[in-house]
Amino acid sequence: MAQPAQSKAGRRDFLKLAAGAAGVVGAPWIVRNVQAKPTTITFARESSYVKNFDEHFQKVMVPAYQKATGIKIDYLIQAAGGSAVPQLVSMVENKSGADLAWVQQEWLYRDALVDVSDIAEAVGKEQGGWYEEIKSLSVDNGKWKSVPQANIGQCMVYRKDWFDEAGIKHFPETWDEFLEAGIKLKAKGHPFGMSMGHGFADNYSWLYPLLWSYGVTVMDKAGKKVALDTSETAKAVDFVRKLYKEACLEDCVGWLDPANNKAFLTSQISCTNNAYSIMVSAKRDLPEMGKVIDHALNPKGPNGQRYHALVPVTHGVFAYGPDPQAAKDFLRWTMDPKQFRPWIASGDMYFAPYLHAFDKVPEWDIEPRVKPYQKVLETGKLTSWPAPANRAHGAVINRWVVIDMFSKACTGAPTKSVIAEAVAQLKQIYG
Repeated sequence: MAQPAQSKAGRRDFLKLAAGAAGVVGAPWIVRNVQAKPTTITFARESSYVKNFDEHFQKVMVPAYQKATGIKIDYLIQAAGGSAVPQLVSMVENKSGADLAWVQQEWLYRDALVDVSDIAEAVGKEQGGWYEEIKSLSVDNGKWKSVPQANIGQCMVYRKDWFDEAGIKHFPETWDEFLEAGIKLKAKGHPFGMSMGHGFADNYSWLYPLLWSYGVTVMDKAGKKVALDTSETAKAVDFVRKLYKEACLEDCVGWLDPANNKAFLTSQISCTNNAYSIMVSAKRDLPEMGKVIDHALNPKGPNGQRYHALVPVTHGVFAYGPDPQAAKDFLRWTMDPKQFRPWIASGDMYFAPYLHAFDKVPEWDIEPRVKPYQKVLETGKLTSWPAPANRAHGAVINRWVVIDMFSKACTGAPTKSVIAEAVAQLKQIYG
């Protein structure tokens, strides 16, 4: 689906206006004593899959802030794919490296982050309020330890042309219908590719929602009792095994996050769960494929509910820095609508803000096929849900306890044994 000319012009006009707005700086929080301000603030952030997003920050926002304040912003881009977390932990341990950052897995070092409640509450007040679920991550003991920037949405990405050829005119509404569609497509040489390896997004973003849609959570709300050992868990495991055997490409059971992108872009699979990045790559490098890609929300489960797993981008300020207040001032500036809205728009809404002011903004019309990613926020949950996002939860994620429960079942282990093994690990982790 090509973008209409009017949409493209509108985007250019918007971003031109946005670039000018980013240079208009009159916010009181950056007016500081000239003798006290630092010369440089280092901002660490994982590389974006959307080149324009990083370039807008570097070419528009950084010069605007430096012109207004005299403070240089050193943008430390970290490699994508899981290496950012060890780097962040190392920064905290060595008390050096960045003044603020995208604080992935912030439960590992919350004590090293300053209170940013003043920023989060002000931003929420001026931009429609925060989605409630993100507070379970950013708020710790009543204080905001990070300011949510946005969600990297995870949806079903599929080849609409191949679905149409198989007689599937609408994306399946339920997991059972999803299985039926997959069987038809695999028979035509277009299997699904649902990641089940040791990644950090594309596996969790369909397996956890599927589990939740069977009425199952990993832990109870208090995070004190293992909730996984149920008959509904067994049904979910059996379903995934059947889906894998009858509808999926065989090697997807061991995929890391980049693998499904590659498989989709090389026409090996017809559907996967992923961020908007597959379409971004296709429109840039494979324009004919880019025309036939579409997105859909995760199917509903036996409990009649639809779920999505959030992939949060949150920014925090490190307490060890030479001037945490200066870093806070910069963070507050980035979240002002004059800067924030153009920054988000520059990435074609790859990042969906957790602020209700963005629910119906025209930027979502830049590429209509991306709209499902905004809807993810309505049914999105943290992977810890409903339990706290704490160190124990982090251990479950980083040891792939639930992911391995499913993948081992797909490769031959009995349902009862994979659940028992997962439950034993959970009890050990949570004590």
